[in-house]
Amino acid sequence: MHNETTVNTPDKGRSGLQIMLIVLITIIVTAALTFWIVRSYIFPAEFKPVQLSASEEQVLEQKLERIDQIQSHRTRGAAKAAKRAATDATDVLEPEPYSEQGASRSVSLTERELNGMLAKNTDLARKLAIDLSDDLMSAKLLIPVDEDFPIMGGQILKVRAGMELAYRDNRAVVILKGVSVMGVPIPNAWLGGMKNIDLVEYYGSETGFWKAFADGVENVHIEDGNITLLLKE
Repeated sequence: MHNETTVNTPDKGRSGLQIMLIVLITIIVTAALTFWIVRSYIFPAEFKPVQLSASEEQVLEQKLERIDQIQSHRTRGAAKAAKRAATDATDVLEPEPYSEQGASRSVSLTERELNGMLAKNTDLARKLAIDLSDDLMSAKLLIPVDEDFPIMGGQILKVRAGMELAYRDNRAVVILKGVSVMGVPIPNAWLGGMKNIDLVEYYGSETGFWKAFADGVENVHIEDGNITLLLKE
């Protein structure tokens, strides 16, 4: 008796079809990834400005009046502008004695309100967007590169940055979490070693912005979509 060995011959037609499918899928995925990179980083679209509703505009106006009571009679928002246009009244400041009695030192703004204020400057609103999450303020910024610049001249750089804002140990805390350009994090050395350093603690002993900021803040709290500042007397 002879032992017969059966050898399985690969199906060349099926293997060829599988290879073609793999190549086709690879091409599609590569093209989609390339398009996403070009769309997101090389030619990023401008941001859509936040448009506040009439009620949101009115609430924001009231908050801004708390910050600057000197301009309490001045028209800032679209709601007041529409009302003034309807009544055809003249915006005239009336003399009054200055007083801080009863003035609120707490300022609370939502993420939409912050971006809505940017929308008053359409050009800026299309290039800057702010995000608020727990103890973190993040920003996305589009920076046009001069056409004469040797690298990426005439293009737009997409920059992202994050900064921790909180209040701990009876003082304000401001920490730069990082900066990225075109999705690539910038090395700490290029940022002057400022990454993950409490700027208030580092510069707070010197006369300048950070000392003045820390001395004027009683509390600061950021949660998802909202920031609250409590100012000192």
